Amino acid sequence: MRHSLSPVIHNAALRELGIDWAYLAFEVPPGSAPAAVDAVRALGLAGLNVTRPHKDAVAAAVDRLTPVAEALGAVNTVVPDGDELLGDNTDGAGFLAALAAEHGFDPAGRRCVVLGAGGAGRAVVLALAGAGADDVAVVTRRAEPGERAARLGRSVGRVGTAADVAGADLVVNATPVADELPLAVDAAHLAPGQLVVDLLYEPAVSALLAAAASAGAATANGLGMLVHQAALSLTRWTGEAAPVATMRRAVVDHLAASGVG
Repeated sequence: MRHSLSPVIHNAALRELGIDWAYLAFEVPPGSAPAAVDAVRALGLAGLNVTRPHKDAVAAAVDRLTPVAEALGAVNTVVPDGDELLGDNTDGAGFLAALAAEHGFDPAGRRCVVLGAGGAGRAVVLALAGAGADDVAVVTRRAEPGERAARLGRSVGRVGTAADVAGADLVVNATPVADELPLAVDAAHLAPGQLVVDLLYEPAVSALLAAAASAGAATANGLGMLVHQAALSLTRWTGEAAPVATMRRAVVDHLAASGVG
């Protein structure tokens, strides 16, 4: 959490909303996630975000889970609800919100490819299936993670191959690979009419996004998802509509000042 952008994003929103709160980042050692959840109870915190590697452990430590968090077995947002703590996961919904707000893209009836099956990849698969995608192909190096993620896509989820990129309307990279094309994707399969999203935002333009832009495809990095999933968390805690434009501007300015992007 030391280098988390979440305090930049959330504190800008709290100032805009005139809410006298502060969003702080804390490093939690591996295995200490349940104690961090207990701190929400003990200190009367208004909410908590969770990042890797604690999302699964927090899912087991809260009192209740939303259906999305239960399906993923992972929590990125903890919301006090009376005497209980509710675990939610806003990653997938944040991804969909970014697609709609920044690209006017509706997954309904579209063919989608998700590269990678980690936590972010699984959240995207579940969200795309829930949004009515016609086909969600999951591409991974190892079979078991791909099968697990594909099951989240229910009737439209399947294990795919890099060749599926050629027929996709939406291509999402959810792997950590930035300096080369991930999972043997062929640049020749990228084309105009596609939207190619890399969930990484550092660097701002990955090798995949550079290749997609050269091929005439629309591109986006992970900054939109980062901002929109944060906005959804903020709304859960405050009951206020999140000032998304302010949140995005704050993180863009911070990255520019840091020499990133």
